[in-house]
Amino acid sequence: MSLSFPVWLRLTHFINLLFMTLLIRSGLEILSAHPKLYWRDDCLPGSEWLKFTRKKLPQDKLWTSKDEEEPFPSWLALPGRQHLGLGRHWHYLSIIGWMLTGVTYVVLLLATGEWRRLIPTSWSVFPEAWHDFVVYLSFHMPPEAGRYNALQQLSYAGVVFLLAPLLILTGAAMSPALTARFPWYPRFFRNRQTARSLHFIVMGLFCVFIFMHVLMVCLHGPGWQLARIVLGHEQASHVWACAIAAVALGGVVALNVWATRGSLAHPARTQVRLGAVVDPVREFLLHRLTSRQHYSREEISPYFRVNGRPPVTPEYQQLSARGFADWRLRVGGLVRTPLELSLADLKGLRQVRQVTRHHCIQGWSAVAEWTGVPLTELFELCQPLPQARHLVFYSFPQQEYPSLYYGSIDMELAHHPQTILAYEMNGQPLPLEHGAPLRLRVETELGFKMVKYIHSIEFVENVERIGRGLGGYREDHQQYGTGAEI
Repeated sequence: MSLSFPVWLRLTHFINLLFMTLLIRSGLEILSAHPKLYWRDDCLPGSEWLKFTRKKLPQDKLWTSKDEEEPFPSWLALPGRQHLGLGRHWHYLSIIGWMLTGVTYVVLLLATGEWRRLIPTSWSVFPEAWHDFVVYLSFHMPPEAGRYNALQQLSYAGVVFLLAPLLILTGAAMSPALTARFPWYPRFFRNRQTARSLHFIVMGLFCVFIFMHVLMVCLHGPGWQLARIVLGHEQASHVWACAIAAVALGGVVALNVWATRGSLAHPARTQVRLGAVVDPVREFLLHRLTSRQHYSREEISPYFRVNGRPPVTPEYQQLSARGFADWRLRVGGLVRTPLELSLADLKGLRQVRQVTRHHCIQGWSAVAEWTGVPLTELFELCQPLPQARHLVFYSFPQQEYPSLYYGSIDMELAHHPQTILAYEMNGQPLPLEHGAPLRLRVETELGFKMVKYIHSIEFVENVERIGRGLGGYREDHQQYGTGAEI
């Protein structure tokens, strides 16, 4: 009895390979932004269990999380060379394609009865799999019986029904929007950083499976094995099967090369084109989620990384030297009543305290208590006009960003109950390195959306005329996504 494969299985097999290469390479690009893995959720320096960098951080001066980045080469990561924004775009595009392929595969697997040769139906599969494993260790091949042997069956079933779902579930546990709305969810994996570590481990297991899968094809006989998976039956032409397989694999390599070179040569264009696919999906699934985080003070992290050095302009230094007594927050744009508010004015408005988890786009996380005024309090004072759809936050020029730094959120995010303008952190005035005198907190978004060192807010109809029109400095210049819910 021979083993044959239907057309849909062969096609999904190839498409899955294509998306897996893009997923793994873009995932490595994301990892390079913070090439350290933890079991602890506070990412305490030195507590990582695995790292892919030899950098030693200075002890005698301020360092930021940007200093921990490690550029991965373009032959390995997609696109490589510290392009985190583009790596994330490729990763989420590949997730969409990979999951659609997987759902199609599983539905057809169950609908056509093909599941019978993939899913074990008897406990005897375990001793039989052990026997097959021992046979392989003796450098012999288990006999072919027109079906998968027990070890193959367990391996394929484990990849499809265990590793693939685990990859999806651990990935979701790193979404700030999802975990803010459902704070209990990361606890299934212990915490967010454990989920991140498991995500990496599962990726490694996929790589091992792919290697072993190719090795077994070669050891069992590549000609007739490829005839089955390419042309559907082992009696088909082995020559044609090998030729078609070579062309298909060459196409996967060529697409990866094209994606890498195109991304590096035309980053802004690549960002816009990938975003046209990714952004609607992200917005539909995550954008409307509101935060319900309520961590205890005992869960506050002992260390909270800095991302960005404080401004060094004379104006900012003078304000800082006077405890920001002369600082004013200007609120204007599409409002009925423009505002100028001092720090004392802000502290006189309704005050909220919230202990929440900060999710940096680089991958690290930390919990802190923030005290400030809800953005909706400003709405009562300035009365935005009906056509106002976005808020643009401007900050003092920072060392890394000498030109005007800005970021934006839409009105829906601004109305979230835990969207605040924070002036205290962990019960103390906001430290300089964390954004004094005022920073934005949007607890369903990644940290880069939370503009620090704010000096003014503008209500606008759209962001097309701000910077390059993508919504923020990092979106315009570093190809970050317009939304940051994952």
